[in-house]
Amino acid sequence: MDLTGGSTLARTPHAPSSDVSSSGIAPSRAVPSGAVPPGAVPSGIAPSRAVPSRAVPSAVPAVPSVPAGRSAAGVRGGGGRGAARPVVTELRLSAFAGHRGAVHALGPVTLFAGPSGSGKSTTLRAYEALARLGAGDSLDEVFPDAADCVPERARPDAQGRRGFRIGCTVDGPVGPVHLDLAVQAEPRLRIVGERLTGRGRTLLATALRDPGRSTVQAEWHTAGATPVTRAPLPDDLLGTALLPLRVAGKTPGQLEVLAAAEQVVIGLRSAFPCDPRPEGMRTAVLPGEGRLRRDCANLAEVLHRTHTACPRRHHRLATVAGAGCAGPVTGIGVQELPEGFVRAVLERGGRPVTPLGRLGDGELRYLALALTLLTGPGVLAMDRIAEVPDAMQSLTLLADGLDRGLDRRQVRELLGLAVGIAADGHIRVVGAVGEGGEGQARRVPGVTVVDLGE
Repeated sequence: MDLTGGSTLARTPHAPSSDVSSSGIAPSRAVPSGAVPPGAVPSGIAPSRAVPSRAVPSAVPAVPSVPAGRSAAGVRGGGGRGAARPVVTELRLSAFAGHRGAVHALGPVTLFAGPSGSGKSTTLRAYEALARLGAGDSLDEVFPDAADCVPERARPDAQGRRGFRIGCTVDGPVGPVHLDLAVQAEPRLRIVGERLTGRGRTLLATALRDPGRSTVQAEWHTAGATPVTRAPLPDDLLGTALLPLRVAGKTPGQLEVLAAAEQVVIGLRSAFPCDPRPEGMRTAVLPGEGRLRRDCANLAEVLHRTHTACPRRHHRLATVAGAGCAGPVTGIGVQELPEGFVRAVLERGGRPVTPLGRLGDGELRYLALALTLLTGPGVLAMDRIAEVPDAMQSLTLLADGLDRGLDRRQVRELLGLAVGIAADGHIRVVGAVGEGGEGQARRVPGVTVVDLGE
């Protein structure tokens, strides 16, 4: 990838290279400013052809390339119109923990399955890491234990460096846009290479030129009087998320870069990791702003809010509850207790109500996940993109152990709800299930199951 003259940056998204060491990142070179040896990949990301997700080559593979103008999910791209809302349609784990050369297409409802140790949780962790980087979190916040993300067999290079590589494709109004990252975990955590490509063009490329500085050299497409713009960017933040603050948007090239970067940021940030913890959901709580937390411990508080603010959704939740909870359910109510506390109860149609604290773990997890599917970003404790209309956003629910504690009926009902809601494009689900949930998932039309154990 020649970044010196700008013409190659504007024309070719990938260039062949063999500069990949067993450390998991491309070795650095002392390169004079403005000169890059032919065939070198200063971004630290060496592209190659896509490798099936179950393939585990002995050496750390390069980041798989995606044909220009086409996403893995088959959504129209290139010169055509992409998805109406930015959504992540592919996750690439080129060298991440136990994954090598893994390329996973993501549909509206995608579940990862496989035996313990196959990498289900790690896959979701990579997605969440990209989402947090897209939201502006720093590298050390996202990867506090970065050394655990390095492939076990990755050996340090001549400079003692080891790292990992991940990436994704975000489809949307401008077509599929591909983001790839090379992260150095040792001896110091930093982003050593980032590449943003779309419509057959490299829009942003970064490279670590001086290991002694906490910056990378970035170049982005301009297509004006100057073909590319060069500037240093911090090595602990996602460069793509910084582009809207650095690109003026005065030329068609700059507008193209901005559109692609904003699409990626919106697609990544619209994610909500949800892991309901029944032990925290049984107690009464004080009413607050009513935004559901990751562990759903404030479920009663959120139900207190939806009971009055979202009566239609609240009524639908009661209907869903009847399909997944034991005994008759005619509604979900909220009781006000002394000292301002509230607790949620199941209404039984003339019979005494049942406080949610008396429900089983599976019933509580079922209710919490169903509530997440039936609400939106305004009811979830997540980083909302206030400047983007809700109609242009698609929430992605990340649910590790989605079937944990649930019986077959609850899994079937929950996935049926997810598929029905995902049909309008506002909600997507990426989760992981165990052996019990996998069988039920395969029986639900519209659910994509990725077996990591094959």
